[in-house]
Amino acid sequence: MKKSILIMVLSVLLFGCKSQSVTNTNVDNKTERVIKGDWMVTNVSFPGSDYIKVTSFDLADSQCFVGSSWKFVSNNNKGTMTLNDANCIAFSSPITWYINQEGNFVMKIINDYKAKKVNQGYILRVANVTETSFELIDKINVGGSMKEVTYQFQKQ
Repeated sequence: MKKSILIMVLSVLLFGCKSQSVTNTNVDNKTERVIKGDWMVTNVSFPGSDYIKVTSFDLADSQCFVGSSWKFVSNNNKGTMTLNDANCIAFSSPITWYINQEGNFVMKIINDYKAKKVNQGYILRVANVTETSFELIDKINVGGSMKEVTYQFQKQ
C-alpha cells in the first residue's frame, strides 16, 4: 500500500511539473506550403488608424510595411522581409517562421544573429489563407483596450 502511494506521488510530481511552451510547436504544414513563396503587404489596417500610430515589429510605423516584400521558404521555415517605402527606414532581414496547429504565425527577425541566439519573436494569427492572399493579425494594446492590426498579403 505504501509503495502504491509513493508511486502515485512520484508520478504526480514528474508529470505535474512538466514545463509547457508558450506556443505550440506542432506545425501546420499544409498552411505553410500554401504561403511559401514571394509576397507583398498590400494594406495594414486597424481601428483608429487615422489617429493612432502603431510601430510594427518594433521596427517602423505600420504604414511603412505597405509594399514590403516577404519571402517564405516552407521546407526550412526561413525567409526574408524587406521594407521598400522610400519615406521610411531602409530595412531588410532574414527571418525564421512557422505556423502552429492553433493557426498562429510565429516569427523571429534574425538580422545578423543565428536564430537560436534570438530570444524575442512575434506571434500573429493567420487568417483568410488562399493561394493568392492571406492575412496576419496582431493584437495591440491601445489605451487599455486590445485592438487588431491586420496585415494583408498578396502573392507576387
